[in-house]
Amino acid sequence: MGATYYTIFGRQVASHHLAMLTLGTLFGGSYLASRPSGAQKAAVNTPPITAASSDEFDFIKKFMDQADEGDKKAPAEKH
Repeated sequence: MGATYYTIFGRQVASHHLAMLTLGTLFGGSYLASRPSGAQKAAVNTPPITAASSDEFDFIKKFMDQADEGDKKAPAEKH
């Protein structure tokens, strides 16, 4: 297998190093670009609460908090 070297900024760089750098940049960049931001994460996890009054909003909020606590306390079911 012949080794091919390129001169970049006065240094000899092997072709397989350039290939690994290119692939790492490509996959690393796509991973970082596809991650949701903090605002998107919060929007995905919490549905909007549409209530006609503040009492209804409080009731829905308490119900959702109790349901979340119940999910955390309950052991995971095995299928």
